[in-house]
Amino acid sequence: MKTFQLPGTDLVAPQVTLGTMRINTLTDEAIRALYDAAMDSGVNFFDHAAVYGGAPHACETRFARALKLTASQREAIILQTKAGIVQGELGWRFDFSYEELTTSVDASLKALRTDYIDILLLHRPDALVEPDEVARAFDELHAAGKVRWFGVSNHTPAQIELLAASVRQPLVVNQVQASLTHCPAIAQGVAANMSWTDQSVVRDGGMVDYARLNHMTLQAWSPYQNPDWSGTFLGNPDQPQLNAVLTRLADQYKVTPMGVATAWLLRHPATWQVVLGTMNPDHLREAVAGAGVTLTRPEWYELFEAAGYIIP
Repeated sequence: MKTFQLPGTDLVAPQVTLGTMRINTLTDEAIRALYDAAMDSGVNFFDHAAVYGGAPHACETRFARALKLTASQREAIILQTKAGIVQGELGWRFDFSYEELTTSVDASLKALRTDYIDILLLHRPDALVEPDEVARAFDELHAAGKVRWFGVSNHTPAQIELLAASVRQPLVVNQVQASLTHCPAIAQGVAANMSWTDQSVVRDGGMVDYARLNHMTLQAWSPYQNPDWSGTFLGNPDQPQLNAVLTRLADQYKVTPMGVATAWLLRHPATWQVVLGTMNPDHLREAVAGAGVTLTRPEWYELFEAAGYIIP
């Protein structure tokens, strides 16, 4: 597994990480098997969130209960979690208040059975955010040794700049939805100034270029998902052209189509990590194998066009 120095930190991170959103659907034995497959593949980075699992901190609790990590095992992995989404009587709401952030981290620490979180992300933008409250929470969490590094999820450059005006710690990660068939942050720039196509519309404030300019790592969630939530594009009969190219390149590089789709994201020169949502150890291995493939420029653009994007 290829690794990189995560900019702004002292962490050496793998290019592929394992998301835990569905880990509560597994038995303890299956969780241990998935964890072992990840570690054997060089994936020592585990992505959590307070809301994963339906009940607060449910997946964090299952992860720790199943694994019962020793102190040395804990030091060998990177734990990332998210705070700021709460479930109330009226559904999901966003809350970046000092009280919610500090309370959520304390609950995550207890659920994960650890003394510290390596990276804490703000989970989706809070329209009512008060950056000074976030800064107060981050200062306290960092000073207490509860959180080492901080970042955001699904934030635009302007939202990040608003936070950065108050927050003293560097914001080192932005976790965003991205896949071969859902990459408006990449595709828009290719179609710049082409007013006749929807692809040219800037919707995120230049997220990818901002990340490159500010040395932020972009983490791609749902890396094999179609944008309309119709399911994965892998093997989808409604996307024959794309799958034909994926299959041909998979045969060429001796990986699977999932591996090629992983390689496509990682070929982009921004600093990317692919966040896997799979609970299948074999699929995890397929993605890891793809991380070792470096697509050529023509191959990258061929996949881009086969996914339905316009090349002028």
